[in-house]
Amino acid sequence: MEFDSDWMTLGKHRVRLRCVRGFPTEKARSIAEVAKIAIENNLSAAARLVEVTADGEKAYTISVGTTFPKDKAAATQLELALATMFGLKPEQVNFEVVVVSQAEVDLHFGVYERMLAEKLGIVPPIQ
Repeated sequence: MEFDSDWMTLGKHRVRLRCVRGFPTEKARSIAEVAKIAIENNLSAAARLVEVTADGEKAYTISVGTTFPKDKAAATQLELALATMFGLKPEQVNFEVVVVSQAEVDLHFGVYERMLAEKLGIVPPIQ
């Protein structure tokens, strides 16, 4: 059993919260909720929040999967916005947007989220 991670569902996003040391905190949950809103309002409909990794209270990495290449361009602005909202320095928030081709994933609800998580290395492939 892993005590460093937890899963939560935020609408169409199935997110793994992971903490480098210890169990994910309320701040990590809050960052995931705000990141979900930022993604839904600033990225394409294909973008999904996949993982939020916390390095204690020092730095946060937000992993996003998408099939739309232009979503990468908005990552810098979203990093700055989240850092400002949570009183962090801009270098403490890192948005990782990974683009996969539509041929690599099944776009059906539920399957799409799982396949994106597999492509980003968040979960192992189903054998």
